[in-house]
Amino acid sequence: MKVSLVQQEYKGSKEKTISHTVEMIKKCNGELVILQELHQNEYFCKCENTKYFDYAESFNEDVEFWRKVSEDKNIVLVTSLFEKVMEGIYYNTAVVFDKGKIAGKYRKTHIPDDPGFYEKFYFTPGDEIEPIDTSIGRLGVLVCWDQWYPEPARIMALKGAEILIYPTAIGWLMCPEDRVDELCEKENTIEEKEKMLNAWMSVQRGHAVANGVYVIAVNRVGKEKDESGVLGGIEFWGRSFIYGPQGEVIKVASDKEEIIEADIDLGSAKEVRKIWPFFRDRRIELYDCIKKMHCKD
Repeated sequence: MKVSLVQQEYKGSKEKTISHTVEMIKKCNGELVILQELHQNEYFCKCENTKYFDYAESFNEDVEFWRKVSEDKNIVLVTSLFEKVMEGIYYNTAVVFDKGKIAGKYRKTHIPDDPGFYEKFYFTPGDEIEPIDTSIGRLGVLVCWDQWYPEPARIMALKGAEILIYPTAIGWLMCPEDRVDELCEKENTIEEKEKMLNAWMSVQRGHAVANGVYVIAVNRVGKEKDESGVLGGIEFWGRSFIYGPQGEVIKVASDKEEIIEADIDLGSAKEVRKIWPFFRDRRIELYDCIKKMHCKD
């Protein structure tokens, strides 16, 4: 099966960005095409502003638009949309389309609240971790901050997910132009940037090995300013990737806008689990502590 990852910049408006995304999808050769987190708009969580809740008002129309793209291209398409359920209840939602049909959706369960990533202001945490069945296989779709946690990756794999997929928006904070910001200065050393990037890639590579599955992450690229002026903004680092079930590097993107593609063999993952039976040797009777916030007496 061929997979296509669409890594792109925000183009200054929803209309221009979507138009560009569609043109990139037309160039994809994959049966499975994956878009980045909140791909229709800028990453608006850089600040807290109630005006951005308006982006979720078009959720139903957005779903229909991407359903039609999936149908026209005859692909399985993983999108990332801002969902409104009711006033005050909004989700960061990945919707999966299967050749014109809605296969399922996943609402981001782990929500960050860090400088430049104020997602708790906008998103209600999802309350379900379930894989999504499609014509090409069972997909374990998670979103961005979920990628740091071994638990959702393991749960998806235990429920039969053959691929873990993470639409993502992550990068380095940009320092404000008009003043020195201690946090930005610390995070913008070459050494610190490399540590952050390597941590991000390494933890997900570990999910691939520990669960015997393919892991795919699709990240944004480009610099997006923080209109509030509190921060300079975010420089999204790209580096979207595909890892195999033994942690092998199949493909890694640059820090520029591009499509990366690769052929993957889901059957090979099943063979890997026979050789490395990590699931067999789990000691579940010893794991009660993991359901608590801490395990100290």
